[in-house]
Amino acid sequence: QVQLVESGGGSVQAGGSLRLSCTASDYTFRSGCRGWFRQAPGKEREEVATFDKDGSTKYASFVKGRFTIAQDSTRNSLYLQMNNLKPDDTAMYYCAAVATWCSFGMSHWGKGTLVTIST
Repeated sequence: QVQLVESGGGSVQAGGSLRLSCTASDYTFRSGCRGWFRQAPGKEREEVATFDKDGSTKYASFVKGRFTIAQDSTRNSLYLQMNNLKPDDTAMYYCAAVATWCSFGMSHWGKGTLVTIST
């Protein structure tokens, strides 16, 4: 079965950086929509950055140029480079994908990796 495993989360000071990784098994990222979501306690899950099926990229407005989504097809991995982190970025970050357009909704989700930003 499809499995997405995130890594790279941790605790850093505001202004710091983290690089999240997501490795997929029994799934090829380039076959459809793939990206990153996050959810803070008591908040709704929100989209952070995604690649759609055609490779087009979408970033949440709160990213403000600080984050970059990338992938390594040879390793079947997805990444999220996060720079100039803010306390509001504190959340569980999830990797997700679906083998079609993003508008169809994600079918596969990782268990998440926790990101904690201190002031």
